[in-house]
Amino acid sequence: FYSSSKHRRIDAPHHTLSFVAHRRRSPSAHRIFRTAMLSISRQLSRRARSLQSSFVSAMNMSSDVKVDAYTVGSATNIKFHEGMVERETKEKLLKQKGVVLWFTGLSGSGKSTVACTLEHALAARGHMTVLLDGDNVRHGLNSNLGFTAEDREENIRRIGEVSKLFAESGILTLTSFISPYRADRQKVRARMADKDFLEVFMRIPIEICEERDPKGLYKAARAGKIKNFTGIDDPYEEPEKPEITLDAKDKDGNMASAEEMAGTIIEYLEKHGYLKA
Repeated sequence: FYSSSKHRRIDAPHHTLSFVAHRRRSPSAHRIFRTAMLSISRQLSRRARSLQSSFVSAMNMSSDVKVDAYTVGSATNIKFHEGMVERETKEKLLKQKGVVLWFTGLSGSGKSTVACTLEHALAARGHMTVLLDGDNVRHGLNSNLGFTAEDREENIRRIGEVSKLFAESGILTLTSFISPYRADRQKVRARMADKDFLEVFMRIPIEICEERDPKGLYKAARAGKIKNFTGIDDPYEEPEKPEITLDAKDKDGNMASAEEMAGTIIEYLEKHGYLKA
């Protein structure tokens, strides 16, 4: 048996040669070949339908499987895990109740100064605290955020979630952020348990804040070098019902010191039982 293309001998099995010869001799060979091919085709089709049916059954079975998880926002298949040490136990160990003191006000209103003074006073009394400052947080956790309305909202959302974790661990949590939008502050409050969020409004007039201007930001904003600056070309929405309001001057018209303001906050914490478990 020779290849027609390269004229070289090909040794084929005897039965193959016989079949070829038979096809040449018998007119019915073509019908036999065709019948065999149709039979094979039918078998393959039945096999394909069987595999498809098995696949559909497997898919139906998988849809019946229940997953003990859920979706939160863009996160899927998650579940909240309760800690083994309850909040009350932690608070008894610390001899205090966890809470978030949310300082809000214009730049230069004294938020960070009063928060720092308060933290020192609480530490001197033996209390565990943590202080989250707006500028400090932007060095790490929120370093990818700017000062657009959207970025400000995300900035406050993140800090709200972090401060919530601290408060739930029994820690007196002090946060110092301009947080200019009322809706953003309300969202943080809504995420926390009742009485876990205390809004501390630094009600200092913008004239005093501009006079202080410790970073020179107001001058830069007035000169147009800083855009979206709160109080100049971006609004500040005052709290409607803050738990604590601190004014620049006392009843006698004297400028209130950071120590006096911190003292006012401590009185509130004592009165409402936050400084004991």
